[in-house]
Amino acid sequence: MIWQDFACGDYIESEINLALKAWWPRLFGYHLLKLGPLSSAINSLHCQINYHFSVYQDPKASINASPKHLPIQQNCIDAVLMTALLEYESDPYQILREVDRVIVSGGYVIIAGFNPISPAFFGKLMPKYQSQLPWSGHFYMPSRVKDWLGLLGYQVLTDDRLVYHHLLTLYPSKFGWHNRLQNWLPSTGGMYLIVARKLDSPYTPIRDKQKIKAPNWSTAPSAGRSGLRVK
Repeated sequence: MIWQDFACGDYIESEINLALKAWWPRLFGYHLLKLGPLSSAINSLHCQINYHFSVYQDPKASINASPKHLPIQQNCIDAVLMTALLEYESDPYQILREVDRVIVSGGYVIIAGFNPISPAFFGKLMPKYQSQLPWSGHFYMPSRVKDWLGLLGYQVLTDDRLVYHHLLTLYPSKFGWHNRLQNWLPSTGGMYLIVARKLDSPYTPIRDKQKIKAPNWSTAPSAGRSGLRVK
């Protein structure tokens, strides 16, 4: 799977690259994991992280492996990039759990996916396009993706929209209706870009009060028996 397999794939890739320009200088560390073949094509030259590598099932990947079972030890990845990956996986939450296993505390997750509340969803309603990319995948609501991240203990830093176009024609016009849509309904971009950070809970779990036994004062030593003289 490459961007050229998608309707307006080059345009989508350029929009994601443009949106990530502001984020790359903010990320630091040793390892950036690009998960999936589409993520591997994203330009990350301006990222401050030292080593960038990709994981997906293809000999062209840095590591040829399934995203569901990453051959990576726990807590060693500083940032993970996923672009149009969850849409084509049977168990997207398992992907996120596996990412959570390998990412360090304070690490970042960047997810770009297709937004069902957008003109890009039109193709899923037309039989002609339903078997084509990107419409052959499952478009998840951005709110659902954020709920998954919240369950795993992530703080969402941004939830932006990109690609205000239905993707049914080659490229959007600079003066088309989609440019007005971006001003009128900014939440209806064809793609979402979510950036979240992994946080460790600072709170100590509260024990069940019913399991805490009250002291039995009738068996406690009295002041006289303890050797203390009571005036």
